[in-house]
Amino acid sequence: MNYRMKRIASCLLAGAIVISGTGVGTYGAQTGGVSAVIATGLSSNGSPAAGFSKMLSQCLIESDKAVAEAAAQAEEQVSENDVPVVASEYADIAIAQVDNYVNVRSEPNTDSEVLGKLYNNSAATVLETTEDGWYKITSGSVTGYVKCEYVVTGDEELAKKVSTRYATVTTTTLYVRMEPSTEAGILTMLGEGDDFVVVDDSMKDSGWVIVTTEEGDGYVSTDYVNLWTDYVTAESKAEEEARLAKEEAERQAAAAAAAKAKQKSSKNSSSSDGTSSSGGSSASYAAPSGSNGQAVASYASQFIGNPYVYGGSSLTNGTDCSGFVMSVYAAFGISLPHSSSGQRSAGYEVSLSEAQPGDIVCYSGHVGIYVGNNTIVHASTPSSGIKYSTATYRNVLSVRRIF
Repeated sequence: MNYRMKRIASCLLAGAIVISGTGVGTYGAQTGGVSAVIATGLSSNGSPAAGFSKMLSQCLIESDKAVAEAAAQAEEQVSENDVPVVASEYADIAIAQVDNYVNVRSEPNTDSEVLGKLYNNSAATVLETTEDGWYKITSGSVTGYVKCEYVVTGDEELAKKVSTRYATVTTTTLYVRMEPSTEAGILTMLGEGDDFVVVDDSMKDSGWVIVTTEEGDGYVSTDYVNLWTDYVTAESKAEEEARLAKEEAERQAAAAAAAKAKQKSSKNSSSSDGTSSSGGSSASYAAPSGSNGQAVASYASQFIGNPYVYGGSSLTNGTDCSGFVMSVYAAFGISLPHSSSGQRSAGYEVSLSEAQPGDIVCYSGHVGIYVGNNTIVHASTPSSGIKYSTATYRNVLSVRRIF
């Protein structure tokens, strides 16, 4: 029986009791206020029947008011207790699943202008869906249309698989801790501007994330990093042309620098062996010679066993990973930034399977020089210094070719 029917039953029962002579005051405690309405109805007319009729009408009015108030209170309570539903950040992400790329067009038809390319595993945000099987998407600097059949939407696992979560250091020196506490032991130090792969951000609300470093995985405070997710995005026609031109210019510049270094080496070879420009070591090292990546790899390999020094760039007295790569390439006339994230944008990208000696192999907050046979030479850690490692000893983010 619903609430209103119960109120009516209470009114009828109370009225029957009153008509039969039962005291209103006694029953009032049980009916919760209905007796007051009954009393009012009866006192307005000497006839019990007439009074009862008016009483029933007033009782129904009061019950309707009570129902409305109860409903309002229930609605308010539900509203207060409701938990907002937050859409997944991957809900509108579309991932290209093609052999090479899918064209992004100006209109939802294959006759319209090609604005750019969305390469396989690249990501886009879906803006709308047309009735004839096209998505309007935005990706990078490109906004246009792709056929629905060439992209996958709503697949959170795929979106996570093709993206990388990063933490970019925003302070001069950041400690990586062994536990999520400022009192915990220090695993290593990170430099400002470098970015590191986040392997676990489930504790970010409490102020910590886990990043992967050369010394292993550790905790960093979110107060000193910017968190962001990196996707490969579409490339516009203009961006593709600029990239190809940049790559060709860098090839030519690298070839010219290598030729100059070779010429300089030939002039000096008759007098004495060259030494590292960093100085400070009694060991002698062959001057850079050659004009290709193999020459870079050979030159870099001479410094095996020399020390690792955080922030350093001396090939003999101590260097960190990006300082090592920077100084090796400086010997060939190539200027690179002293930053692992900056070196990840140098030259042009090749796949790991296509890596050649001299290529820069990039990891989370770390870089090394490929020397062939799935091997790199790199300034590893303070305990190991400059050494050889298997190129795939950690997850490779990018391989960059300078020569």
